[in-house]
Amino acid sequence: MEAFKEYLSGIENEEHRSKLREVLAWVKNTFPTLETKIAWNQPMFTDHGTFILGFSASKAHFAISPEAHTITVFSDDIAKAGYTRGSNLFRIKWDEEVNYNLLERMIQYNLDDKKDCATFWRK
Repeated sequence: MEAFKEYLSGIENEEHRSKLREVLAWVKNTFPTLETKIAWNQPMFTDHGTFILGFSASKAHFAISPEAHTITVFSDDIAKAGYTRGSNLFRIKWDEEVNYNLLERMIQYNLDDKKDCATFWRK
């Protein structure tokens, strides 16, 4: 989590910073083999050099990006959770609950689907 310390310190709202810190810690504790890094000014989790999940913070929400393919696979689940989405990410408003079950399934899906992936992004 040391890799995310500077990024988190840049989030002015303490409640937002705390919530994102909690989510990032949950990912690391649930999937301890994932590597942490900052790339494109975003906290990211990787596995054997391939992208698994990224995060970004804004004023109204934080976004989780598991890649467009995974967003498509989980599109119905994202909608059922009440989150809005784009083609590469979904958004959780700061006052919304985090659906950790959905997040866990997405991460596990990426780990399984990309286990033989030799590139950072899916091709």
